Amino acid sequence: MPNTYSPERPLVVALAYDGLCTFEYGVTVELFGLPRPEMGPGWYRFATAAAEPGALRGLGGVRIAADGGLELLSQASVIVAPGWRGLDAPVPAPLIEALRAAHAAGARLMSICSGVFVLAASGLLDGRRATTHWRYAQALRERHPAIAVEPDVLYVDEGDLLTSAGSAAGIDLGLHLIRRDFGPEAANAVARRLVVPPHRDGGQAQFVQRPVPVPHEAPRLSPILDRMRADLAGDHTLKALAKAAGMSERTFLRRFEAATGATPARWLLAERLNRARDLLETTAAGIDDVARAVGLGAPALRHHFRRHFATTPGAYRARFARA
Repeated sequence: MPNTYSPERPLVVALAYDGLCTFEYGVTVELFGLPRPEMGPGWYRFATAAAEPGALRGLGGVRIAADGGLELLSQASVIVAPGWRGLDAPVPAPLIEALRAAHAAGARLMSICSGVFVLAASGLLDGRRATTHWRYAQALRERHPAIAVEPDVLYVDEGDLLTSAGSAAGIDLGLHLIRRDFGPEAANAVARRLVVPPHRDGGQAQFVQRPVPVPHEAPRLSPILDRMRADLAGDHTLKALAKAAGMSERTFLRRFEAATGATPARWLLAERLNRARDLLETTAAGIDDVARAVGLGAPALRHHFRRHFATTPGAYRARFARA
């Protein structure tokens, strides 16, 4: 039976199609469709829309009975494309038209993994940033050269258009959207039920060459990471870090990137911004004090917030500060 809709609660609509990527669809249901009475009466509503007529089957042999067809998109606050059946599989024209109309009416469009090819077919991503699974990034760039493809990030938030990398990155993007809509406590609560970290920054690399240092390097690299986290305001030069690790600067840089997926400067900036967000959410410290605490001047903090989060520290606090 179709859901009963209420205008007071945002409606998330997941697209179902023949060949449905069941993991990506399951992630969408878990994030937005699971009953969560603890979240109160304003929590998301959820529905599944058939993207095309006829019988729909998911990978693994399941059959899908959708709540309705493309007419549901006109009621949606968020529309999720949970993967797509093939990079070269055409996107039906009625689906493209429905996505464009829903977006024009104010709906946000979100994709997981190869679902970005559905959004790309609509033309709405032209001139915008987007990502997908690293295996598909080059194909996305070649087929849709007007899109600014970012191949090595977990997700990209363009406000009304949100795209994620491989399957599990859809969880990160969904939690990010929940954080935007309902605040950090709600995102943390959903993450706890999922038993996943409550937040991974969208700019984090999709994968690293060596996620854990090899045994003989761990005693040298792990204390360096702890030292940087414990003193975010410190002046952590490459020379000083390499000396502390007992390596040449070139060797240290190579092994640090292999272990973390980032240069020391990029890794430290991400840690500083995460700590700044925590301080803005949980304390009444002034922006200048927050900036000093994390080793950034106030102008630099504002610059990086605009670049990474498309907002200012003050606006971030106003939205996410805990009462």
